[in-house]
Amino acid sequence: MVRLVLVLGDQLTEDIHALREADKSTDVVVMAEVMDEATYVPHHPRKIAFLFAAMRKFAARLEGDGWTVAYTKLTDNDNSGSIPGELMRRAEEHGAGEVLATEPGEFRLIAALEECPVPVHQFGDDRFLCSHAEFEDWAKGRKSLRMEYFYRQMRERTGLLMQDGKPAGGAWNYDKENRKPPPDAVGFGGPMRFTPDETVQEVLDLVADRFGDHFGEIGDFWFATDTGQARRALAHWVTHGLPRFGDFQDAMKEGEPFLWHSILSLYMNAGLLDPREACAAVEEAWKAGDAPLNCAEGFIRQIIGWREYIRGIYFLQGPDYATRNILRHTRDLPPLYWGAETRMACVGAAIAQTRDEGYAHHIQRLMITGNFALLIGAEPSQVQDWYMASYVDAYEWVMTANVIGMSQFADGGLVASKPYVSSGSYIDRMSDYCAGCDYDVKERTGEGACPFNPLYWHFLNRHRDRFEGNHRMGRLYSNWDRMDEERRTAILKAGDEVLDRLDRGETV
Repeated sequence: MVRLVLVLGDQLTEDIHALREADKSTDVVVMAEVMDEATYVPHHPRKIAFLFAAMRKFAARLEGDGWTVAYTKLTDNDNSGSIPGELMRRAEEHGAGEVLATEPGEFRLIAALEECPVPVHQFGDDRFLCSHAEFEDWAKGRKSLRMEYFYRQMRERTGLLMQDGKPAGGAWNYDKENRKPPPDAVGFGGPMRFTPDETVQEVLDLVADRFGDHFGEIGDFWFATDTGQARRALAHWVTHGLPRFGDFQDAMKEGEPFLWHSILSLYMNAGLLDPREACAAVEEAWKAGDAPLNCAEGFIRQIIGWREYIRGIYFLQGPDYATRNILRHTRDLPPLYWGAETRMACVGAAIAQTRDEGYAHHIQRLMITGNFALLIGAEPSQVQDWYMASYVDAYEWVMTANVIGMSQFADGGLVASKPYVSSGSYIDRMSDYCAGCDYDVKERTGEGACPFNPLYWHFLNRHRDRFEGNHRMGRLYSNWDRMDEERRTAILKAGDEVLDRLDRGETV
């Protein structure tokens, strides 16, 4: 009997579980470009183009390997517009009574497959190093679910950067060595760029026509769109970017959107690059003496530590995790997040880069756009939707714990031990943005004061009952209390004025 084998746009590897369970001689692979998946949030045009192009190339690769592939392009007249709709249509077309699928990384799509009239068998996604059951076992009985301890366990399990059962160099984490401010010059041209071929150009024209109203520019599209290209991008970065990645991974520099970051997350998250392969290449570079330990460890921690951890949290907490709002923030995300004018140089740079590239690195996301959203009290689900819509590597499994937990503290401290808020001084220390800003980063009050400064104290003051007892924040409140009352009143008034201007739709 014919079975359908569903392959989603972020499952583009021949080793995906559903394909391993299928019979090439009788089963039919179903792949589809559908409006539901492109618009449940208004995804960045680069993300849509990347996935559609990579899907088309992967389908051709499967066909070349002997699979029967039923591929639906967005423009096909019979396109139903949804994944369940395409499964129903293809089941009738091929006389199939069952669908084999690999578990999606988003609860909304898991639910859609569970409700599909054609029976769907969902297999676990074993591209990840830690299964749901294994993460649940790790989490069981723990008072706190801190990533550092999970990461150590993953190091031991994988053997990466381990020597005689101990961490290489004697320490698990070299994060303290990875916080240097930006250098005067970068000297690295960034990630490997690929010229669009005929398949990619056809998709770019389609996306420009159909999704031109989405936030983001296609511009000079350069992403890898198949596994071979993704592996070349990995090799290029390991040779040229990794040796200085660790030192400056938290730095931000005007006109340098990538610095030494790998930009490999979009390839790993779509299935074009195996995270094990990436980590092995980085470890080998360290062993060969081609990359410092702090650089190799910083990258591997992001992959086997943070990446696996946030996926574990997403599935452990369940579908309602994305709705949490422990701080009861309700302010609408201001238009500046969608490209409206702002006088804040750091926010403007991060959002312009996001618009143009569909990318910003973790500190730009956490300590600029996320920090500002948290300080103004933006409603967390709106922040989550913005991140989902804005970044090419965004899927719910990776974004929810990053945004709801790490960035917005909306889960009450499940992921982060304290809220990631800062005044302008942190941004000034880790970037060169402030030098060209309309605002003065050293001022807390007055017309030219950096908005981050009064907003920082405004946030701490209004949430004092919750955070004063936090062992990592007690000193902040002591500093606040040492200010004279007149100074505190002026700072809070300045914070109110910034919030009022945002609410009135004025440029900040």
